[in-house]
Amino acid sequence: MGEHTTVVFADLFGSTSVFEALGNAKATLAVTQITTWIAIIVESHGGRVVKMLGDGVLALFRDSASAINAVVEIQRRHQKRMTLVPPAQRMPIRIGVASGDVELLAGDCYGDAVNIAARLSDLSGAHQIWANSAALDNATEAEGVRFRILGPINIRGRAEPCTVYQVDWQEDVASAFLTKQAEVDPQFDVTQNDVLGGQIELSWLDNRKTFQSFELPIHIGRMHQAEVVVNDPRVSRTHARIDWRNGSVMLVDLSSYGCWVRFSGGGSDLLLRREECVLHGRGEIALGTSFADLNAPTLHFSVS
Repeated sequence: MGEHTTVVFADLFGSTSVFEALGNAKATLAVTQITTWIAIIVESHGGRVVKMLGDGVLALFRDSASAINAVVEIQRRHQKRMTLVPPAQRMPIRIGVASGDVELLAGDCYGDAVNIAARLSDLSGAHQIWANSAALDNATEAEGVRFRILGPINIRGRAEPCTVYQVDWQEDVASAFLTKQAEVDPQFDVTQNDVLGGQIELSWLDNRKTFQSFELPIHIGRMHQAEVVVNDPRVSRTHARIDWRNGSVMLVDLSSYGCWVRFSGGGSDLLLRREECVLHGRGEIALGTSFADLNAPTLHFSVS
């Protein structure tokens, strides 16, 4: 029987481009410095580092409140550290937190909470903290921290969807820095945006369409009624849907063969099969076949 534990998965986002900019030796040093620093903060909050995973850290906490305090401190302090680093060398952190049963075996850990924390880290964006509802049971919203529900999200390998929250940690001062960091395309005129929401631009070949949040949901597929028609035999008639949910743009796969999502800035490609993920920043969506297929029908997206 496993013990009830809170798992933290912290991952550096965008390390691929830093390796290209700095070369292997310098980039490895930069990554190691950050992961070692994350480990020190984890331990200062009573957590235990189970293992380092290249550009990530897997840690366990006996209580979820300590875990939330630790990850908020990591994001806030790392954000200040990043102001001292040239833009090409910045590696934001994305973090998944999950409470549940965990099995400890030979210096490693396994179980539902480990899988959920890893998946939430993958699905979240740069600077973000995503947590399952169990991880917030004993945590309170400290100063400048807010728990914002993202809703039920399907996690691969789990029958039940998982209720996920985003832990908003930006203090007002900090959010100005984050806003500067986000590369918003100058063609997006802020005055045109829905005050409560954002917009997504999708392009396929020469077709480019922009949708405001209040115009969502929209459908992507081969049938003519879809708002974004992608005419390719590998694309299902109704392949995917884009929703506006709790302040986020969600991609929901409805197809037989899946969607692959690649965010610019690094991170591994994400495969969605009847699953969903939040779209943030810029990137590409391959429909019905992976990016390894050079002729994959590929949509470019930009969320602002």
